[in-house]
Amino acid sequence: MPGDMHKNVSVQVDSDFALLLPSGVYEIKKMEPRSKIRTIIVFCLFLAIAGIIGFGYFCQDQVCALSKRAVILQSSDILAYNELPLHQANSINGNANGNSNGNGNSVGGITAMASKSSAPQNIIANAGLSYEDVLNDDFQFDMDGHDVMVFLHIQKTGGTSFGRHLVRDLDLKRPCECQRQRKRCYCFRPHRNENWLFSRYSTGWKCGLHADWTELTSCVDVELDKNEGETAKRRYFYISLLRQPIARYMSEYRHVRRGATWKGSRHWCLGRQATAAELPACYKGKDWLDVDLDQFAGCESNLAANRQTRMLADLALVGCYNKSSMPAHERDRVMLASAKRNLAAMAYFGLTEYQKMSQYIFEETFNLRFAIPFEQHNTTISATAVQNLRPDQKRRIEKLNSLDIELYAFAKTLLFQRFEHLKAKDTNFEQRYANLGNIYFKQGVTEFNWDSNVEDGLSTDH
Repeated sequence: MPGDMHKNVSVQVDSDFALLLPSGVYEIKKMEPRSKIRTIIVFCLFLAIAGIIGFGYFCQDQVCALSKRAVILQSSDILAYNELPLHQANSINGNANGNSNGNGNSVGGITAMASKSSAPQNIIANAGLSYEDVLNDDFQFDMDGHDVMVFLHIQKTGGTSFGRHLVRDLDLKRPCECQRQRKRCYCFRPHRNENWLFSRYSTGWKCGLHADWTELTSCVDVELDKNEGETAKRRYFYISLLRQPIARYMSEYRHVRRGATWKGSRHWCLGRQATAAELPACYKGKDWLDVDLDQFAGCESNLAANRQTRMLADLALVGCYNKSSMPAHERDRVMLASAKRNLAAMAYFGLTEYQKMSQYIFEETFNLRFAIPFEQHNTTISATAVQNLRPDQKRRIEKLNSLDIELYAFAKTLLFQRFEHLKAKDTNFEQRYANLGNIYFKQGVTEFNWDSNVEDGLSTDH
């Protein structure tokens, strides 16, 4: 090979590199100093770590925890729950509520669904400790701790009577102190003046008149902190009553035609009240006195229809009161599935038509005793009114309350399942059940008449 083809090439390798081109000529490429590259990498890592720490520190809990207010579910997820058999839904609820932390809220603010491909995912609820949680052998409602019972009071379900019994007729170490003129009771813990009960008669309508699930779950903690002047890690136990939908609807109709309005209700959802456009008034003037049934049923914005489903559902999932956010049939199915989910996750619910069974379940669930037996009246004024409906009226009211009818059937099946489960665990069941409410040393308890309180007495805030 000719001598002029042999050339010595000197390459500086710490900051440059040599590239041999096809022609055999070397091209020198300039490199970035290694120290500069390391500086850039360190700076990027610092930004990433600082961002993670800063986001976690400053982000609001309900956002970072992906709570129910931060995540709007895909309709297919929650709708799938509506199609599940009851036993499978219960299994999901048990798994969902099994990973709860000390304050009764599921870890991270999410009650996750069981990880099954056939089960819906990401059903979100924040209804405190569930019935499955309180079935643990070592469970006890802790009056001396930070346990709080939250009563979701649905109109015309017998909640007024039940609320009175909660504050006047439970056998407690420190009974509630009631002031008849104020219709208010102080239900404090045995050794300090903190509320263990959040209800109309104990705290008042702190979250609005007849606050629903959507309102209560976003309000209770804030109101108790405000009321008690401190922040506490509380365990919440949501309780409620349901009633046969057509009888409940007729009872509400009778109540409204006597002058009830519930104008004090806030209808609060996702940080704001429902607008007048979203909930147009059904009547002009101060009330709907003497309205006839056809007019009452004819108002599309009348919240009496499917009231129980609406008040138990998470309305954030359906765009709150904005009915244009999704098709009507999809809105109904999502709302019903959410109401079923929340009802099944509640620590306790009772049914007006099964008072003795409801009393037994409450007492066994919370290990608390009422000093009187709940009486059962098989005939009510509203039940009689239902029998007197014209066929076309009955069909119309059943259609208006179709979601409540399905929810009530679900609730009835679930109530009987809970009853049988508790009965099987109770070695002294026959004697216990036969003597519900017979606490011989308790005197001066309320004279109980469930249906007179359900049906009678005019008050716009009942």
